[in-house]
Amino acid sequence: MNSPMIHFANQISRALISASKRSLPPRKWTPSLEQTLHRLGCRDSLTPSLVARVINPFLLNHHSLALGFFDWASQQPGFSHTSTTYQSILKSLSISRRHFNTIDKLLNQVRAQKIGLDPSVYSSIIASLIRGKRTRDALTIFNEVSYEVRYGLGSGVCNSLLAALSSDGYMGDARKVFDVMFVKGVSMSTVGFGVYVWRFCRNAEVCETLSLLDEVRKGVSGVNGSIIAVLIIHGLCLESRVADALWVMDELRNRDCKPDFMAYRIVAEAFRLMGSVVDVEVVLKKKRKLGVAPRVNEYREFIFALISEGRIWEAKELGEVIVSGNFPIEDDVLVALIGSISINYPCSAMLFFKFMVGRERVPNLLTLSNLSQNLFRHDKIDELLEVFQILSTKEYFSDMASYNVRVSFLCKAGRVKEAYEVLQEMKKKGLCPDVSFYNYLMEACCREDLLRPAKRLWDEMFASGCGGNLKTYNILISKFSKTGQAEEAHRLFCHMLEKGLVPDAMTYTFLLEGLCKEKRVMDALEVFDKSVKQDAMLARNLLTTFVLYLCKEGHFHAASRLLCGIVSDVGQSDSHVILLKCLLEAAEIPVAIEHITSVGKNSASMLPAICNKLVASVSSLSKAEPLLQLLQAMQERWQMAVPCGKLFVSNDASEQLQKSAPCLLSFTRRHYRAYSSRARAGRFNCEPSLSPTLVARFELEPSSSQVYFWRAELEQLRTRLDLAQLHPYLEQAWE
Repeated sequence: MNSPMIHFANQISRALISASKRSLPPRKWTPSLEQTLHRLGCRDSLTPSLVARVINPFLLNHHSLALGFFDWASQQPGFSHTSTTYQSILKSLSISRRHFNTIDKLLNQVRAQKIGLDPSVYSSIIASLIRGKRTRDALTIFNEVSYEVRYGLGSGVCNSLLAALSSDGYMGDARKVFDVMFVKGVSMSTVGFGVYVWRFCRNAEVCETLSLLDEVRKGVSGVNGSIIAVLIIHGLCLESRVADALWVMDELRNRDCKPDFMAYRIVAEAFRLMGSVVDVEVVLKKKRKLGVAPRVNEYREFIFALISEGRIWEAKELGEVIVSGNFPIEDDVLVALIGSISINYPCSAMLFFKFMVGRERVPNLLTLSNLSQNLFRHDKIDELLEVFQILSTKEYFSDMASYNVRVSFLCKAGRVKEAYEVLQEMKKKGLCPDVSFYNYLMEACCREDLLRPAKRLWDEMFASGCGGNLKTYNILISKFSKTGQAEEAHRLFCHMLEKGLVPDAMTYTFLLEGLCKEKRVMDALEVFDKSVKQDAMLARNLLTTFVLYLCKEGHFHAASRLLCGIVSDVGQSDSHVILLKCLLEAAEIPVAIEHITSVGKNSASMLPAICNKLVASVSSLSKAEPLLQLLQAMQERWQMAVPCGKLFVSNDASEQLQKSAPCLLSFTRRHYRAYSSRARAGRFNCEPSLSPTLVARFELEPSSSQVYFWRAELEQLRTRLDLAQLHPYLEQAWE
């Protein structure tokens, strides 16, 4: 690849990344980024090699931008994607776990165009699908590729697929993958074959399991014999086949899979649970005579590999075998088990936690936070309190970071009393709580409607020299606004401005809602005016919400004055539509007409957008007649017109149209019959004698008794309804 192309590709990627940071939503592809590409002159220099180089490596981890750039390139005249561009985008999307549908779409394009892809691309896709818990989709791709491509996938992906299928219970499919790997001479790993044989041995005859093991030992493999022995014996004992487990030990030893102490303990404990004391003694004698100590490092690597592959249940089971037998296990393995297992198996995570603490070891703060989060998520509050109690006796909590983790989860669990006790404990140790600590406790008090304690915390915080931050003010402003104390919330808002803190959208939203509820309209308008002065984009995003709050409390005139007097870079048609819909629902037709008249005088260019959005939203109105009156008034004032044509629909479709917009649709009989009085009155219960084909006319004439079909409404109905029998010349009606 020549250096000028690499330099240009780097320039393009940097420009896209920089521009995307300023777009909404950030780091996502938006139409404005196309202008960035045009300014760089990309269209004139566009080649498949350049597109591939921009995506890989420069946009490899910016999946949305990579996909947007790929799609933009495909729309440029004379450009066609090749294998290099498909490979680059598929590699980028494979890193993400949110673009599986797009990957499938791209693969369909590759198949349709008969484009060849490198095996490494398929390998990345299969690995991504496995990580995303879409094992069957990964298998589909594995089955679709040629045998030559399968061989190039690599042993890592094949073993991952074998393990995933086995773990998910697709043993028939797993056997097919195993056979392909065996025939092609793909090396078996301890994870791949281990998870497979662990599941296989439970329902298979022992001789079949041994035969499978013999096949692997003869071929190319890197399996650990002792670990395989433990897995087979554990699998048999899970199915209460303890006698088979005892018998197979000698067979495994003869195949260079020597059982270690862990394997013997599994069998001994299974016999103990059965009450067979004699068999327990037999197993223990064999253990002393033939057993070997487990190799800590080998099990360490195996457990880490299981966690890395997402085989969490298997890691949990093996970890429990080690811990229950008090076998050696390193701290980093226990930390990894606690962090990964607690997501789905919090009780097992508690077992590993207690084992670790029992060895006078404690987890790091990140592990404690993850464990606490997952215990809370599974509603294991008693276990959460037990964790904190155990660590407290070990003097684990000694700094603000550890105390913040503790109090944050106590507050999440609603244990305000215990959180207050932590505050007192900290003070005894001479530690001063920081603003995060106070925020956790204050938020918990507000959540439990303990406003007086929350206010005392506020006073205590400032008395101790710890000033509140934005979150502190938002917590209290939100609570005061929701509990009918908007004046207090407004006072806090002014206080934070005096302190130099900048409110965010949440601050304004909470406060505006509270002020509107308590009829403090002037204060609400002043607060909104501050948002306009602070940031026009912020005010623009708040405007629709503010209008809704005003309308909800019946402040229609205030909302109208607000919208008509607002600056152009803040105002938007959506806010006017919201207000007009609220006015129509409240039957405030004169106010609606007055408002739209003001808009026409001040921002006439906005009228078409408002009208189209109003008509498009007719189905959300409880009654459409007020909308018709408003549209008639608008037409009379500004002589607005729409195209005229005919729409042919069947009786079934007409019934659907009646439900969606009954007063915006009028019917006529095709065979020379005039409208019935019921039809003119807007009651469209079609009589059986009417012709199967009905004609709906859409035109805007003030003197007409017909009803009006705006283009936006027609397009909405065409999209939403099944109008398969639309007359072909409907398309010509728009000409």
